[in-house]
Amino acid sequence: MEDYIESIYLLVQQKGYARVSDISDVLRIQRPAVSKMIQRLDQEKYLIYEKYRGIVLTKKGEKFGKRLLHRHKLLERFLETIGVHSENIYSDVEGIEHHLSWDAIDRIDDLIQFFEEKEDRIKELRDIQGKKNEHDHDGEISF
Repeated sequence: MEDYIESIYLLVQQKGYARVSDISDVLRIQRPAVSKMIQRLDQEKYLIYEKYRGIVLTKKGEKFGKRLLHRHKLLERFLETIGVHSENIYSDVEGIEHHLSWDAIDRIDDLIQFFEEKEDRIKELRDIQGKKNEHDHDGEISF
């Protein structure tokens, strides 16, 4: 459900509208399955769906979509901050974002703020990571 709302929110931000076919393309899900979820989200008052006319988010849907996008971007920043390789960030975020509580998301936000307030903190983290990487290359197995 969250992927649908986030995708619709992004499509509306980018194109001004969202259609079942757009969502199907973005999520790589067949159109009948997308239509079924759209009807459910309409019933739950996240959006208004008029067949052949498009999808409009309600205030509830827009607020939730905005929060989901914030969560996604926050997790990308977090993984970047802690030194995850850029080629892994998107798939890692997709793998974890739906499994974290909003409390955990808020604490990750705090941690990012902690690192960003003083650049020395990120440097210290990079130093620790550098030492770990040196040990990894000494033939030791790390877990």
